[in-house]
Amino acid sequence: MKAKSIKGTSVAEISIALENSKADGYQPTLAIVFLSKKQDHFTICKVLSDAGIAIFGASTNGEFIDEEILSESVAILLLDIKQEHFTILFDEFPEKDYRKKSAAIAKKALGKFSNPAFLISCSHTETDAEQLLFGFEDIIGKNVNVYGGAAGDDYTFLEQFVFTNGKDSKRGMVVLALDEDKIKIKGRATCGWNAVGTIRTVTKSEGNHVFTVDHIPVLDMTAKYGGIQNVSPDNENLIFEIASTFPLQLQREKGDPIMRPGLIIDWTDHSFYCSGSVPQGSKVRFSLPPDFDVVDKVISSCEELKATDMPEADALIIFSCAGRQVALGPMIRQEIEGLKNIWNVPLAGFFSNSEIARANGGNLEMHSLTNCCVVLKEK
Repeated sequence: MKAKSIKGTSVAEISIALENSKADGYQPTLAIVFLSKKQDHFTICKVLSDAGIAIFGASTNGEFIDEEILSESVAILLLDIKQEHFTILFDEFPEKDYRKKSAAIAKKALGKFSNPAFLISCSHTETDAEQLLFGFEDIIGKNVNVYGGAAGDDYTFLEQFVFTNGKDSKRGMVVLALDEDKIKIKGRATCGWNAVGTIRTVTKSEGNHVFTVDHIPVLDMTAKYGGIQNVSPDNENLIFEIASTFPLQLQREKGDPIMRPGLIIDWTDHSFYCSGSVPQGSKVRFSLPPDFDVVDKVISSCEELKATDMPEADALIIFSCAGRQVALGPMIRQEIEGLKNIWNVPLAGFFSNSEIARANGGNLEMHSLTNCCVVLKEK
């Protein structure tokens, strides 16, 4: 498999970049497309479709190819995978029947490949990505390989979309199913945020709505341990500070903790809605603000992946939480560069609303504030 990365800020630039990539006889069959919702994805899809290229696409909170971080742009990873080794699947879930729809997609993939693996992106902030994962596990089994990220919308958190050839959806999923007997795919989800304080108990929650921790309103406890000032509705930056700097870490019996930042505050009782489910009775810890150690942990984790399981790669795809860019600032560039340098192959990625991967040593889950690095290698 040969990969090439191209970029642009307009349909014309993408058209030229695509033609230049093919000047040496290169014939891509698949395009991983990450773009700003300000871009004309309809026409870009037509350009790719007219060239006979299948599309896996998502809107973003920012894009990157190789070492370059972009915004309001288009980043594309071109691959020349044999067409019999992959298929693109697409569905919508207006009835919020996430598990049923992902199970149906898994069945279709299993009908084509005896050992399928998946790359997935989904749209709409209400989408329960964990239910999507359960659907894949129901059909393929607990050890299924699924990686991906939720689509973004330039940090407005209002309307995202996923797309493929001739289709798009603001409440749906696009899935790249790979024949894992022919294409090796491995990933590593790493957050790197350090925990602080003792382990505490979620004493009241419903799904992703956390009310109290140790019988204290979760917002009040977060403000206390984070030293956060001006905890009021007038502080427009409060939720960004909580989400990107002082998120909850959901402890697991197996594997690394899962990040569960607060995203929406309910001022009536100082509770908040997290990025994923936080079961009542579960154990949590609070986080320290990120520093260079966060970046080092991500790079070290992927260096271990290379040393133990993926010594060579043809391409990299990275789903990095939008909150990482907010929290890390300029350090995010060092993180992307560090990952690029491990395998030194073409790379494309985007800043996502959430990440989908197996936690290190743990289960398949939806993550936040996490870097999900996916490595592809033709066997």
